[in-house]
Amino acid sequence: MPRLALVMIVRNEARCIARCIDSVRQHVDVMIVLDTGSTDDTVAIAERCGATVHHFTWCDDFSAARNAALAFSDADWNLILDADEWLEGDVAALGSQTLPPAPAPARFIGGVRIVNQAGPDQPAARKFIPRILPRGVRYEGRIHEQPVSPLPLPMTVLPLALRHDGFEDAQLARKAGRNEALLRAELDANPDDSYFWFQLGREHLVRGNADAAADALLSAHRTSAPDAAWRHGVVVAALQALKRAERFDEALAFADAEHAHWQRSPDFYFAVADLYLEYASRNPAIAMGELLPIVEGAWKRCLEIGERPDLDGSVEGCGSHLAAQNLAMFYETLGIEDEAQSYTEMAAGMRGRLAA
Repeated sequence: MPRLALVMIVRNEARCIARCIDSVRQHVDVMIVLDTGSTDDTVAIAERCGATVHHFTWCDDFSAARNAALAFSDADWNLILDADEWLEGDVAALGSQTLPPAPAPARFIGGVRIVNQAGPDQPAARKFIPRILPRGVRYEGRIHEQPVSPLPLPMTVLPLALRHDGFEDAQLARKAGRNEALLRAELDANPDDSYFWFQLGREHLVRGNADAAADALLSAHRTSAPDAAWRHGVVVAALQALKRAERFDEALAFADAEHAHWQRSPDFYFAVADLYLEYASRNPAIAMGELLPIVEGAWKRCLEIGERPDLDGSVEGCGSHLAAQNLAMFYETLGIEDEAQSYTEMAAGMRGRLAA
């Protein structure tokens, strides 16, 4: 019996499916691909890469497709990947010491850190998602589906990283309308489900619909528990959406209300700095005396906290080079050349350490 299987659902992923399969081929015992109606070379590429391909008629339900794919696996553990993802870095967590074969009982659902790349010039956002499932675990939810299991939650996050480029512009264009329709169907059935409000808000935000994003994210905030795994992402995204929608009074009040809860989040302070900087540009009479000192202090607080890759929804660089570079530009604009140079050098050093 296989110990570990790669299980995927795909459709028209000729662009990237080989990259995904090649990144895990040496670390799994079997590779299962469920095609939901590709009209390009996805199936042929997957078969050339060594995967067994099955077929499924798409029914606007990701859980149904995931569960159909899992039904073809008899492995002890299943590694769930999408074609626009690939494994990066240390893969020791996929070994038998972490994921023991049967008859050893499964004691957890395995989470991984996924880094979402929005584009070549955009910072990478980090999320933690359940992707390593013991045999028998299945999904529920039409979209942004989640595993259902009696195993304890929260999931056990393993030291494993995935990269994802599905938020780049070309990939987003392919999915236009689909995700929103499925999310709204879920919310029609479950109007107080904060997770689906959060995902709807994110969907609007990445597509530039700031007002709709702000409304959805505030609904997510209202309906979520203070300790919800996605609460950090909700708060930071809500600040971004309110700023982009130019709803400054709401944004400033929201930031004040949440401040006490996020003392150790560089992403929160980074969003606050962006908010106050934009607000200062609209209110020059009070900018120097009241608003810009808050901007300066928030970016410095980001550097004091440092990087927090453990926070769901955190963005790489908010606790290091992005904050330092913004401070450099801030001081350069104010004509404080020595501080500008100091933070420019700091940002360069921090970028180098992250890349190493």
